[in-house]
Amino acid sequence: MTFYRHSGPRSYLTSTMTDRFDCYYCRDNLHGKKYVKKDEKHVCTKCFDKLCANTCAECRRPIGADSKELHHKNRYWHEDCFRCAKCYKPLASEPFSARDDGKIMCGKCGSREDGNRCQGCYKVVMPGSQNVEYKNKVWHEECFTCFECKQPIRTQSFLTKGDDIYCAPCHDKKFSKKCFHCKQAITSGGISYQDQPWHSECFVCKTCHKPLAGTRFTSHEDSIYCVDCYKTDVAKKCHGCKNPITGFGHGTNVVNYEGYSWHEYCFNCKKCSLSLANKRFVINGDHIYCPDCAKKL
Repeated sequence: MTFYRHSGPRSYLTSTMTDRFDCYYCRDNLHGKKYVKKDEKHVCTKCFDKLCANTCAECRRPIGADSKELHHKNRYWHEDCFRCAKCYKPLASEPFSARDDGKIMCGKCGSREDGNRCQGCYKVVMPGSQNVEYKNKVWHEECFTCFECKQPIRTQSFLTKGDDIYCAPCHDKKFSKKCFHCKQAITSGGISYQDQPWHSECFVCKTCHKPLAGTRFTSHEDSIYCVDCYKTDVAKKCHGCKNPITGFGHGTNVVNYEGYSWHEYCFNCKKCSLSLANKRFVINGDHIYCPDCAKKL
């Protein structure tokens, strides 16, 4: 904003000449009298007030020879009329701004009238005050607040959603995916398993707590296990070979009968080794037999 200052007051002269010296308009002798020199013409104060005086832009009355005159860009004021259009502060010896609509304002009111308005409270952001600028908009520092918690963001990082502004913790809480295990926000990285998001540090074996990202694992009753812990603590034991039935590698199919389980490849006739999966069989003690071998027992 550009500030302007008024010019000094106009002065008038007193004649002391002895030759004929008359007013340009009324021809009255100016010897020993006050007069004003206007455009190289000598004018008595009476004619000056009547014919030459500038009109005050504020009160619209002539600015007489005995009045102090202020001017700016071809406009004139009485000294007492040169005041801020908003607060009426006298501006004869103060900085001021001239607006396009012709109003004269002090620096403070001019800033309020023309200055940027806060996007939070819609009041003017005064020059030199603490403020925040973002995407060609401005806020008072205390008005630049999180949409969720309403706390001033100040020097914290922030994120946006549409036109709303959030501090990082509130944005994470409101919009980030929640870990399937701990239910807390996943702010970076993470793992997806069965269409559910996990923190990588939460995706661990239930028994030994070893991280499982990038390794072989299996699940059982909503819990996940590394291969070793699943074999040792969870997997059923094959009634044939007595080894864990894990579902890993060779022999993923299982045969269950009366509380016992077998690898499919272990479900064979004890005598002739015929595979009995999906076939009739006879159980005798801890062993199974095909019908033919059972008859020979």
